[in-house]
Amino acid sequence: MNNNNPNPKRAFYNKFFRHAKGEGVKAHANHYCPGCGHGLAQKYLAETISELGIQDKTIAVSPVGCSVFMYYYTDVGNTQAAHGRASVTALGHKFANPDSVVVSYQGDGDLASIGLAEIVSTAQLGIPITVIFINNAIYGMTGGQMAPTTLMGQKTATSPAGRQHIMGAPFKIAELISTLDGPVYVERVALYNAKERVKAKKAIKKGITLQMENKGFSFIEVLAECPTHLKMSALDSEKWVEEKMTQVFPLGVKKDLFATNATNASSEITPVTSIPEPFKPTYPTFDAKRVVDVITGGNDGVVTSFAKGAFPKHIDPKDVSMKLAGSGGDGAQTTAMLIAQAAINENHDATHIPSYGPESRGGTSYADVHIAIEEVLSPASANPHILIAFNGLSLNKFGPTVANNGIIIYDSSVVTSAPSFKQAKVYGVPFSEIAVKLGNAMVKNIVALGALQAVTKMYPEETFLMAIKTALKSKPKFIEINEKAFREGMKSIN
Repeated sequence: MNNNNPNPKRAFYNKFFRHAKGEGVKAHANHYCPGCGHGLAQKYLAETISELGIQDKTIAVSPVGCSVFMYYYTDVGNTQAAHGRASVTALGHKFANPDSVVVSYQGDGDLASIGLAEIVSTAQLGIPITVIFINNAIYGMTGGQMAPTTLMGQKTATSPAGRQHIMGAPFKIAELISTLDGPVYVERVALYNAKERVKAKKAIKKGITLQMENKGFSFIEVLAECPTHLKMSALDSEKWVEEKMTQVFPLGVKKDLFATNATNASSEITPVTSIPEPFKPTYPTFDAKRVVDVITGGNDGVVTSFAKGAFPKHIDPKDVSMKLAGSGGDGAQTTAMLIAQAAINENHDATHIPSYGPESRGGTSYADVHIAIEEVLSPASANPHILIAFNGLSLNKFGPTVANNGIIIYDSSVVTSAPSFKQAKVYGVPFSEIAVKLGNAMVKNIVALGALQAVTKMYPEETFLMAIKTALKSKPKFIEINEKAFREGMKSIN
């Protein structure tokens, strides 16, 4: 807890350092415009945190938007999230510390636009977090552009003649979230008079209480005023919300699986089909042995070094770079991971960086691999020493980038006419044909790995065979055919 707050029961800081370094009158003023709904919403959140005694276990996540400086005001754990990503950032906190109370506080330009996929996916998971969604029908922070919730006919910086049908109708986010199976509580509230403010406070408190009880995901939409971009006084903007916004965004509970009258709920509320089981949190492990077991495949952190520390200096004295490329499903990524793991087992630094382009099915996706005697300084392989190409597109695209005196190995079953690359030594190996003869076309990537070993003598062959066995520890019946594929790949090099 920050020592700026002398009252441990108060969730707001005693001084705000947003302006003037917390001195004078500005130490008690926030950055919101007069009449803005954010101030009230955050007040109710802070009061709820204090009343429930959860200040020391609360994490507030605020993204880009008018909520961005919430960490100046709320004396809780605060995290800044990228635009639209607050809800999934909140998930990360909840999974890392299931006993925490996590609140994602987002605006409509953030949650309903760039973050729409994130909030839908998060809500459907049903993990107990609380999302407070501030809907003021505008992009407030960035200049008053049209938001997903802007009303039809409403003038904004990007809809100067008013929102038209060609721009689409406003999103009703609370209704959308309520149709998902994951949420247990969804309500829309407002702030335009005392009665509605009381309801807003109760909704926020209920959403957080349901999280504390591990009952599930809660979503509270708050219709809020933005006098600045409405170009209205505070009172007129309240009237606008009441008369205009509520016609498009009706207030009320949209879903509540734990309402006392849930079985007799109004038609507005999503019917209750079943009450979900309470969320049973799982806790991350910090046990060193368990982590090592995952990394080493259960070898207790001890891996046999067949090269005895010898680095393949005949390829490069300090850092060997490779690129493996092919169509999606060719196994280039798997082979790249096996090579990197083999190098790590030999106590060398190694990196594997996958790249999946839009053409990954039928085109070319690739992986860059580096093996360094000390430390990989850059994981990209712009000019690799070695290229393994599983199709013609990959060979044509990356062949010219191979370094002088480099090595190119390609699938001659697929590439029947290979271009000439004068700077590199080229080997055509029928990866696919050999794999089919072995009875499993999927092992063509292991054939390629065997060919790589025969051409480069990068490590002892046992190094790669050990990496294959470790990778297939949970599927032992496939070890034999993969070992055969590796050895046939080696034999293919004369």
